Amino acid sequence: MARTTPQDHPTADVPAEERPLYWRIATELLAELHTGTIPPGERLPGERKLAEHFGVSRETVRQALEVLRHDGLVATDRRGSHATLTGAPAEAPSCLAFPVGARAAGHPDAFDRTSVTWEAPPPAHAAALGLAPHRPTLVHRYRSAAADGTGLRTAVTSFSAVALAEVEELARYRYRADGSAAAQLSRVYDWMRQAGLTLHHRDAITRLPDGPTVRVTRRVHDQYARPLEITDLVAEAGQDALVYEFTLPAAV
Repeated sequence: MARTTPQDHPTADVPAEERPLYWRIATELLAELHTGTIPPGERLPGERKLAEHFGVSRETVRQALEVLRHDGLVATDRRGSHATLTGAPAEAPSCLAFPVGARAAGHPDAFDRTSVTWEAPPPAHAAALGLAPHRPTLVHRYRSAAADGTGLRTAVTSFSAVALAEVEELARYRYRADGSAAAQLSRVYDWMRQAGLTLHHRDAITRLPDGPTVRVTRRVHDQYARPLEITDLVAEAGQDALVYEFTLPAAV
């Protein structure tokens, strides 16, 4: 059977009954992207799941994705295919910032740097995550300061083997964790919730004796008490010690 090569935009002025099947699927998928069902930048479901969702073959899905890719509505890289539309997701994201202490995106006076590496975490992190000494894992680093160098914040986050096994979007960073590229993990808590994890956070904030700085240690575990993440943040501030806990339910 000859393979049909998609060439036209799914919104072209052609009667619906005359459109190829892949074209109609591209239109339906485009509508779901516009509603924010799949947030911008998030990985699309795999071809098999999309085929089941629309009740068509994987080849039809593949052709539909090619139509959207041709028009810049979907991008594909080593992590898979992603929606590139602008706009907010339908589901409100987590109110928690990652890493703890991170400034709001687009802060006009801050210069931020992030990176991920695959390496042995600090010994205290390894112990908290239940990792054997010197066993590598995904380590995220964050550094932020004002233009004049004040307000410095540095954070180191280590993820557990459980987090990497349960959260596919997070696990994919292992294969590009060379420390050379920026790492956009701001939605990591939403990824965890979408994976069915209920997140329990415990943040301990302690004022350090050497200057107006505080250390924040965040520990996150799931509904089965399995450790997911530990972060150590050091920030210029002036506060007394404070410990608080709360739970963020899994996404329904």
